[in-house]
Order: sequence, then structure tokens, then C-alpha cells
Amino acid sequence: MSCSICEKRKAVRFCPAKGEKICAVCCGTEREVTLDCPADCSYLLAAHRYEDEHRKPSAGEVPFSEVSFSSDVIYERQPVLSGLAFTILKSADSQPALTDLDALAALRALAEAYKTLLTGIYYEKPPDASLPRALYAALVQFLQQARQKDTQRTGFTGLRDSEVFYLLVFLLRVGTLRTNGRPRTRRFLGFLRTQFTKSPELAREEPRIIVP
Repeated sequence: MSCSICEKRKAVRFCPAKGEKICAVCCGTEREVTLDCPADCSYLLAAHRYEDEHRKPSAGEVPFSEVSFSSDVIYERQPVLSGLAFTILKSADSQPALTDLDALAALRALAEAYKTLLTGIYYEKPPDASLPRALYAALVQFLQQARQKDTQRTGFTGLRDSEVFYLLVFLLRVGTLRTNGRPRTRRFLGFLRTQFTKSPELAREEPRIIVP
């Protein structure tokens, strides 16, 4: 039996994304590119382990590399950081097609908006694609609600724009480190999911701490 993708090489691996056997070469080249691989695929898990063992991110991959901040803001604003991550996961649950690239696009666009805001100018440019744009809006809504709760509790808004910017940059850097850049990968989303306790419905789960 020949591979159902290339129709040349021998089909030796069962592909759960296609529901039939494909060759090893197509499995490697099309994985998370044209194939929407399920998270429990044994070949996908093996590939991810290999990536973790051999990947060496370059300095050019660090988002907002010119930005530096104290780790104190990460620990002091853990609830907000967890809330941002939780918002991403809720969006992923309601929109299963959401990928790492969609999540990172939304985070980058929002971080850019806050970076501009820190200069005294209000300007935002949400992503054009529908999925990251919807996530962008959900993140904006969460931050608005977080500020409202902060105000109701203390009488004033303690969450500064600079802190939100640093949290977004931190989460963006974590995502860049965790993903492999393939169009359909969800490695970053999978990592975020490990930061929350398991429950039948993620939407009912309370946010936990994101570990730097």
C-alpha cells in the first residue's frame, strides 16, 4: 500500500489525523503543517520530545528583546498572568482550530498596543485573521474586568499599564520558547493547559499559577 499523501513511498505509519497509513517522510514533513495532528498521537509526542532535547532558540527569536523587567512583577501579578493564560485556554476550547500562531499573534498585537500606550499614545491594531482577533478581544475584556475588580476591592486601580505590558511580553516569550513554529502546532497551548488542574470543563476551572 502506498502513502495516501505522496502516493510514492510505502505506507508504514497509521496517521490518526487522516485515519489511514502514510509514509514516515510525509509524517515528518506534514506533521502540524497540513496534518492537524491530535495531541495524543505517539509520533507527534516523540517528535516533541526530540524537539525539546535538541532545540536551541536564537537571540533573534526573543520577542521584544530590547525590553527588560524584574521578575518581581511576574510573581506579584500571578493572578493576572494566570487569568491571561486561562483566557487563552477558554478561547482554545471554544475554538478548537485555534493554534499557537493564533495565540502568539493576539499576544503580540496586544503587547504592541500597550507598548504604544506607555508613550502616551493610544493606538491598537488587532490581528486581521478572525481567530487571533477574537482572542485579542477576549484578552482585552479580561484585563478590563481585572482592573474593575481591583478598583472595587481597593478603591483604586493598582494594575499599571507597564505591568500589563511586561506580563504580555513574558507570556509571549514563554509561547515562543514552547512552540515549534509549525502552522498547526498547539505545543504552547498544551503547555498552558498543564498549568491548570484537570477538570471535566476547563471553563469552570479556577486559574492557577503560571511557573516562569
